[in-house]
Amino acid sequence: MDDLRSELNDLKQFIVELKADRAATKEKERREAWTKYVAVTIVFFAVVSSIAAQWSGKYSSMTQMSQAQASDQWNFYQAQSVKQHMFELTRTQLSKDANDPETAKAQKDFDSKIADYNARKVKIKEDAEKLESRRDMASKIGGKLGLAISCFSVAIATASLCLLTKKKPLWFCSMVFAAAGIAQMIAAKLMKPGP
Repeated sequence: MDDLRSELNDLKQFIVELKADRAATKEKERREAWTKYVAVTIVFFAVVSSIAAQWSGKYSSMTQMSQAQASDQWNFYQAQSVKQHMFELTRTQLSKDANDPETAKAQKDFDSKIADYNARKVKIKEDAEKLESRRDMASKIGGKLGLAISCFSVAIATASLCLLTKKKPLWFCSMVFAAAGIAQMIAAKLMKPGP
């Protein structure tokens, strides 16, 4: 009978310890419930960071494309200048025999072509400068988005440290970095990339 009582007491003690362990586990879960929210914010930061990276890629491509197009326009401008110069040299050579009616007619044709090249060059220059302006603006927007991505990376790292160390202030710090990243994204979105 004593063995049965001893076993019963051991069983009662085990149940008490089990209840205490469960209560401690529940208390710990209740105290650390906020860590679920930290995990959700990390996911949110990662998603918004990937959106910023996507936008940044778009503006990086726009910067490169605008630069290539501007270079093409400036090359076209140079080609027009060379052609214009050749007509000017030929006209100068013809001016030595200005009394001949055929030469006078040819000079007028050359004058017309030179004026046409001048007009083309003005338009080409405008187009090239617009493309350069677009390139510069896209580069500025890309820079802001790059800064946003960096802010989100720091926010994710800080929130992850928060989960490891269970230090709640790190979570708030990560939110500050994420807010700075969102502010940079908004500032970038409000900028106009140009024509």
